[in-house]
Amino acid sequence: MAKQHLRLILNGKSAGRPDVRAAVDAVRAMGHDVSVRPTFESGDVARLCREALRDHAEEKIDTLVSAGGDGTLHEVVDAVLKALPENEKPPFSFAVLPLGTANDFARHIRLDPQDIPTCLRFAARASAKPMDVGEVNGCVFVNMATGGFGTQVTSQTDPKLKRALGGAAYLFTGLHRFSELSACEGRIEAEGFNWEGAFVALAIGNGRRAGGGIRLCPKAKLDDGFLDLTILPMPKSGKVTDLLATLLDRGVDGLNGQLVMRKARNITIQTQKPVQFNLDGEPMNGQDWKIGIRHHWIEMRR
Repeated sequence: MAKQHLRLILNGKSAGRPDVRAAVDAVRAMGHDVSVRPTFESGDVARLCREALRDHAEEKIDTLVSAGGDGTLHEVVDAVLKALPENEKPPFSFAVLPLGTANDFARHIRLDPQDIPTCLRFAARASAKPMDVGEVNGCVFVNMATGGFGTQVTSQTDPKLKRALGGAAYLFTGLHRFSELSACEGRIEAEGFNWEGAFVALAIGNGRRAGGGIRLCPKAKLDDGFLDLTILPMPKSGKVTDLLATLLDRGVDGLNGQLVMRKARNITIQTQKPVQFNLDGEPMNGQDWKIGIRHHWIEMRR
């Protein structure tokens, strides 16, 4: 196996974890170079990504490892792409060390967050495969963009509750704050497709899971050049809590006949009122959304 140089951008909250230290030691014992850059405050990820690009020009970095959750992966990929000239692809591959709460993307590529040393060994050994990146109004996402009622629930869920209850925390928060939330009215268009009406939530998936393991786009593929659109219309019964309970318990598989699903390369969404979108958990607000795909734009160890 060829010697690799892995650069870890490590979420500072996890810097003291013994399993992270064990993982770094294990990969170094395999003969690879591992350089670690922990974050400390806001803006560090972008700065460290720019540093990695500069360092790569002098001493090759084979893989930039996002050591954190889905939000950290989003930050790392977004920062690298923003630091490069337009239409230039990253000079190194990416990998994931899943240290977050949900780790939805990591689970998609079959990493076990309970075994961090094996995950980092995988980053050193696995092939770098081309992967798509989604884009919403010029901002990228790696795993999934979600919008509507469901994303408000996600953004309002207390982090301590998330750690304690996992995906069930989102339902708890949704029920608690239901009186403050309502369906979104909008028009959604894609190639050969248009839909208009009230929706509870929608998902645009490059990956398959979001919100702590909920299968929102079960047929999504990371490299097929398409995004998977899932629309959850407002139920005629008005029983949103029942619908959300089924979604959290069984994913979209439990809602046959109640969903609108489509594969598309480009999607436009217009809503009557401002709505929140989450890009891998990072919130955006607006009424007009242009969504597309950058086919095979990065390489991921997976």
